[in-house]
Amino acid sequence: MVSQHVSGQAADTEAAARVAEVVARARAAQRLFEQFDQVRVDEAVTGIAWALMQPDRNRELSELAVKVTGLGNVRDKMIKNERKTKGLLRDLKGRKTVGVIRELPELGLVEIARPVGVVGAVVPSTNPAATPANKVINALKCRNAVILSPSPKGAEVCARLVGYMHEELDRVGAPRDLVQYLPTPVTKEMTLELMRQVDLVLVTGSQNNVRAAYASGTPAIGVGTGNVPVIVDASADLDDAAARIAASKTFDNATSCSSENSLVIVDEVYDAMLAAMARQGAVLLDAQEKQRLQENLWQQGALNRNLLARSAVEIARATGIDRATGDDVRILMVEESGVGRDHPFSSEKLSPVLTLYRARDFDAAFDRVREILEHQGAGHSCGIHTRDDDHVRRLGLEMPVCRVIVNQAHAFATGGSFDNGLPFSLSMGCGTWGGNPISENLNVNHYMNITRIARSIPPVEPTMQELFEPYWKKYGIDAD
Repeated sequence: MVSQHVSGQAADTEAAARVAEVVARARAAQRLFEQFDQVRVDEAVTGIAWALMQPDRNRELSELAVKVTGLGNVRDKMIKNERKTKGLLRDLKGRKTVGVIRELPELGLVEIARPVGVVGAVVPSTNPAATPANKVINALKCRNAVILSPSPKGAEVCARLVGYMHEELDRVGAPRDLVQYLPTPVTKEMTLELMRQVDLVLVTGSQNNVRAAYASGTPAIGVGTGNVPVIVDASADLDDAAARIAASKTFDNATSCSSENSLVIVDEVYDAMLAAMARQGAVLLDAQEKQRLQENLWQQGALNRNLLARSAVEIARATGIDRATGDDVRILMVEESGVGRDHPFSSEKLSPVLTLYRARDFDAAFDRVREILEHQGAGHSCGIHTRDDDHVRRLGLEMPVCRVIVNQAHAFATGGSFDNGLPFSLSMGCGTWGGNPISENLNVNHYMNITRIARSIPPVEPTMQELFEPYWKKYGIDAD
């Protein structure tokens, strides 16, 4: 036992030393970069984006991502890399992040953007290029350095991407050490050390990593678990809803935490909606096929990694569901009546498998969605296909989610879209419902400090009557 303890201490010391070397280089680079003006900062940001968006590199990185992780497909990863990066550049275009960013003379305030320093970014295997690029762009926009901690499966993609980023930093005359990654093999101890030694930790992916970040003693922003339920009410345009749901659920083989996991369909349109989904290539499994899928999709209570983010046909073949192996099959659907541990299909599936619930009416659908979220995914998001604004508003007022997506393809809309106002991001804050400190999409605002200069202004002090008179009158209080 003693020798094992000593060995563990040695490993921790070695990890701390290796990480400290990387962090020291990052701090030196960040101190230089902090002196760059807005024009030079924006050139570096543009170069970082081009490192991924250059078409040949995008294809190469997407092919490598699918090869080494086994998740998703090349075509959709290329689209995701381009779309997310282009959208982020749109959001940041013209945004001031150097020097004075706002003046409020009526309040006597001047706001100045300041870097946070060195950012440690833990990134998942599901998006091994798009997520690192998003975090690096935001970090550099605010004159920070960033150190990436990739998942073991995504480490090779991360290394290749950072190599291209270094080429672009060379081009614009910015220090290479602004963008680094932990040396391979990345261990748990190294990631924990990174969390301890940087100035800000950002975690997308494993909830174990999120909890470790919060316990690291460093300011940290983690994001929550997805398990998106979507209501289809009686007023919905069913064919439009089915087309959007199918496009979202099949994109990159459902690697996104924002993919629909359950449809809660009101009884009045249930059969018609199933027919609309069938026209989109969705196959409803019978009870025996559902059982076979369940036995294969989960093993010892955890999702089977060999089936994650595979196409519906690949999953059907692997599980012996021969009826669902045609070229036109895109989604496997199962009917469910319960929620919770005894009903695994009520959880996130990270695959083109869609759970169906039948609800008596909107009130029953609302209750079912809340039940699903309370089981898994609270704080993340829900969706609805409807023409009834009252239904939308009720979800916003009462459902424990940070985003309500209306009549959209959920996976495309939640992380920002060219046709909605959400910031482009691959990291969804889930608020206190999901155990997170933010309730919005992780964005550039979270990568900076703001210094406020405060000057005196004419006093603005209310009288006692202005503050309390309505209260006194209502409750008969004699204030004299």
